[in-house]
Amino acid sequence: MILHVPNVLNEQQVAHCRDAMQHATWVDGRVTAGYQSASVKDNCQLPEDSKEAHELGDTIVAARERHPMFISAALPLRVFPPLFNRYDPGMSFGSHLDNSIRQITGTPYRVRTDISVTLFLSQPDEYDGGELVIDDLYGAHTVKLPAGEMVLYPASSLHHVTAVTRGTRFASFFWIQSMVRDDSQRTQLFELDMAINQVSQALSQLHPAVVALTNCYHNLLRRYAEV
Repeated sequence: MILHVPNVLNEQQVAHCRDAMQHATWVDGRVTAGYQSASVKDNCQLPEDSKEAHELGDTIVAARERHPMFISAALPLRVFPPLFNRYDPGMSFGSHLDNSIRQITGTPYRVRTDISVTLFLSQPDEYDGGELVIDDLYGAHTVKLPAGEMVLYPASSLHHVTAVTRGTRFASFFWIQSMVRDDSQRTQLFELDMAINQVSQALSQLHPAVVALTNCYHNLLRRYAEV
């Protein structure tokens, strides 16, 4: 499932992130790339242990944990701390696959990367190029979202970022280990949860149909989840 999640950060939060990133010190983005990815990766990244990365990461963590669509779609068990990248003119990231396991720096914890996430921090009209392109069985999907909005997609997908030709593209990215590792099962649960919400708004949360559907949802989650 490729999912657009709107309204993750508000205008003030985006402006705060941008101000911090404009004044931060950046390093070569290949510091977090695997062996194959490093050969096609050309961007800049905030150091994971920098003050800016920690501060902005906390802002994003708090925002995503309050977002019901994100929680419903990702069903997060473990989440890798947000990282931040910058693409200047001429920079791109060729076709690659994200590492299946990520070690959280400075801890013994590992995250299985079921879901990849990109949170856009530049407005689309601020730069040309820089589209995130995600490949799946149905072809190539091009993503370029307003600042403060994110896209979730299976980490098993080949994807790339096209070359920026004007301006600068700022973004945050991270990975999620879901309670439900199978993408088709997560999609089924998400669609059921969205349908339950629609029915409960049309009827009521205590309507017998809503209660029955909610029961089905939790029985499926109980069957699929690994916690």
